Order: sequence, then structure tokens, then C-alpha cells
Amino acid sequence: MSAILGIDAAWTVGRPSGVALLEEQGRRWHCVALAPSYAQFDGLAAGSAVDWQARPPGSVPDLAALLAASRQLLDGKPVQVIAVDMPLSLEPIRGRREADAAVSRAFGAQGCAVHSPSALRPGAVADRLRADADNLGYPLATAATPGGQAPALLEVYPHPALLPLLDARYRVPYKVANRRKYWPDVAPDERLARVLQQLDEIHCALQREIDGVPLDVPPLADIASAASLKAVEDALDALICGWVGIRYLAGLCRAHGDDTAAIWIPTADGE
Repeated sequence: MSAILGIDAAWTVGRPSGVALLEEQGRRWHCVALAPSYAQFDGLAAGSAVDWQARPPGSVPDLAALLAASRQLLDGKPVQVIAVDMPLSLEPIRGRREADAAVSRAFGAQGCAVHSPSALRPGAVADRLRADADNLGYPLATAATPGGQAPALLEVYPHPALLPLLDARYRVPYKVANRRKYWPDVAPDERLARVLQQLDEIHCALQREIDGVPLDVPPLADIASAASLKAVEDALDALICGWVGIRYLAGLCRAHGDDTAAIWIPTADGE
């Protein structure tokens, strides 16, 4: 059975990163572990439950430790695909890549253009993660890589991935920090309620694809602050990364880029 590690990787070391571990069980996929930070994911392997009310810590990704924790959670079985929401390349990232331009051409009209990476963001964080993955036996999948080949490290991008997942025509407005930008003329409580609705729709769509997701989107009345929703958002992003990995293994992803870097995006059913 295959396993996928999905990582919503922060571009800077001080911010937390969501992590999801998925395992194929029969004809279905199951969520083995889910956490809003690297440290909390490692804690799951050590037997500690995730405190979703605590502020997730930020740290540098230690891929060897994440894979060791994954193997423990999988009862000794290895991960086949690592799907990461972060710019990755076989060459040092200094600025905008063909992968970024290709996704922007394909999905810009749907509001899913790509932010340009730089030597500082994600810079060395991305270079180290890609090199560590290669050393651990997970080469970066580029446009020259046959779809479904594993083991592999994938660069993914949740915004265009959500289009086929939700059958949406335009970028889904679910980022908590952007709620005022989405709806500038709406009252603050209503903005938060709308973000919650989007997060809940994503959560429900992922539950149709993945069994055993150990996360609920809280009701508006239970939210102490909007900032507390960031952990939920990051965890859902990690699950989306994992779902892209599922589609990749099934041959239902397309590489946008060149032979140095590619962003893998799911195709709609039937394409």
C-alpha cells in the first residue's frame, strides 16, 4: 500500500507548517496523522495528541525526522510521495521560474496565479528541503518525470488544486488573513463566517476523498480569535497537498514547468 506525506511548508522558518500523512487502505485513502506544525507531527509519533488550541510552533523542516516519524506511524512502511506547497527546483531559486509562469498562464484567469519566489523567500529553506529529499531517495519530479513515478518529491499549489476538488470556477476565498481583502464592505463577523463556510466546504470535500480526517472546522461561536483558525487552515492545506499526491500516483496530475522545476496540479476528472 502507498503512503503520502503532504506538507504545507512555510517559506520562512518562524512560521508553522501543516503536515498530513495519508495511507492507501484497499481502494480508499486514510489519514494516519495530521498536525499544524512539524513539532506536533513528530509528537504524534511519540504518542502525544495534537492540541489544536495551542499556538503551533515554527521551525526549519527536518525531512529525515518527518520521514522517521511517518515510518513509525505507518508501522514501518515507507512513504512513496512527498507533496510540498513550496517552490522547489533542481537549480538555486533566484526569482520567477518557468513553473511559476506556466501556472499563471494556465490559471491566472481563475485567480490562481503564483507569487514569485526569491533568493530569500523561500531561498535556503527550499534548497535544503529539496537536497535533503534527494539524499533520502526522493528526487524532485519535474516536467521530465513521468506522472505517477515514485518515490518522488512534488511541488504542489493548493489554490488551483481546489478548483477540481470543489468543482470551482475561481480561486476559493478561504485564507483567514485575507478575509478583509475578499469582502472589504462586509462586517467583521460576517467575513469570519464566510471564511468558515469555505473551510467547511474544503473539509467536506476532503472527507469524501480521504477517510479518518481527525479535524473539525469549529463553529463561529467557538472561535476565540480569527488567528486561532490558522492551524485549521494549515492542516487543511497539508491535506490538499496529500490529495494532490493521491492524484499524482493515479496519473491524474499535470506538470507545469520545465526539466528543472514543475508544479503538479490535478486535472479534472475525464481530462
